Amino acid sequence: MQPQTLQIATWLLYLNGFFALISFMDKRDWIGYARVDKGSIGSLVGILVLVSFIGGGFLMANDRKVGYKLALVAAFSPFALRIWVLWSASGFSTLDKITGSDTIGFIFEAALCALLLHPHSREHQRVWYS
Repeated sequence: MQPQTLQIATWLLYLNGFFALISFMDKRDWIGYARVDKGSIGSLVGILVLVSFIGGGFLMANDRKVGYKLALVAAFSPFALRIWVLWSASGFSTLDKITGSDTIGFIFEAALCALLLHPHSREHQRVWYS
């Protein structure tokens, strides 16, 4: 039994992992763009982001503390990835570099971060996760 915040976060991690896989293969979203633009380092980062979403969700669902930490990495990875990819690109404001000019996607990414950092989630993982 996990609190509702962690249950929703787990589902969002699985959902984001699915879309990260599609993005990695399709080359249209930030993970795919990093793979094309940054070469082999971008591919490695893309795979790590993909694994962190799916692995974080799976391990969190099985009450593992490492899963919670991996989920935090996954939740903040889209922001870091966009800043890394767009750092040297001209024509993008700082807000665009953080949000990726996708308001709905940004809302879901921010919601995942908020769910994982919620006091109920932090307390539950601190007490119950091994």
